[in-house]
Amino acid sequence: MEHTMVRDKQSAAGAALRIGLTVAAAVLLPQLFHAVGAISGTGTALGAALLPMHIPVLLAGLLYGPVVGVAAGVLSPLLSAAVSDMPTAALLPFMVLELGVYGLTSGFLSRTGLHGFTKLLLAQLAGRAARALAVLTAIYLLRNTRLEPAAAWQFVTAGLFGILIQWAVIPLLVKYIQDGRNQHA
Repeated sequence: MEHTMVRDKQSAAGAALRIGLTVAAAVLLPQLFHAVGAISGTGTALGAALLPMHIPVLLAGLLYGPVVGVAAGVLSPLLSAAVSDMPTAALLPFMVLELGVYGLTSGFLSRTGLHGFTKLLLAQLAGRAARALAVLTAIYLLRNTRLEPAAAWQFVTAGLFGILIQWAVIPLLVKYIQDGRNQHA
């Protein structure tokens, strides 16, 4: 019994560390993109196109499961907004929902035998669909927004280049990290 409690404490500490590192990466990476955008004159467009906050969250879910994934997905935009006002207050609820769904879905899919790219694609589809539904809900049910219905589609398509980058980078990173774990196991 005592051995189980020690293992549970180590597991909780490991999850907290993973969440903390993921949130740090998910907050710092967009800041780098925003700095480059400020220097280049593109402003926040670079971050909106390349979706740098999404990569650490998707990796967290795929590597460490749904608890770490959803925690990182929800906490990352909240902390980023508190530190840098990005995402803006108007976009924050949509980002929290989208990244939370990314983390949760990729975490649950990490436990399946599906191909790595398939897991990533399904998680992305779930997150983007959740965001589009949230935008449509804000438009039609809350009726206190200036968003147009086309905004739902615009939110889904805005980061297509970033999604392509994720397709190229995330499966390779997951394989690299998992192979490294297997070599040390």
